[in-house]
Amino acid sequence: MSVHRTAPTVPESAWFKSSHSGGGGGECVEVATTPGNIYIRDSKRLTGPVLVLGPAAWTGFVELAAGPQA
Repeated sequence: MSVHRTAPTVPESAWFKSSHSGGGGGECVEVATTPGNIYIRDSKRLTGPVLVLGPAAWTGFVELAAGPQA
């Protein structure tokens, strides 16, 4: 995992908003994917830090965020 202080070279068209982001504008997360990485940023800070995860770390992150399954 790494954090880039400036946006990596990912086309703006590659970014999409998380389906779990609220409509109130307070908690919007955007994600972009490339063959080797998943990029995560705050949609309110497009030029802010970007979190970069590899596929295995992304899978673990999503499983952790989803919480225990009933």
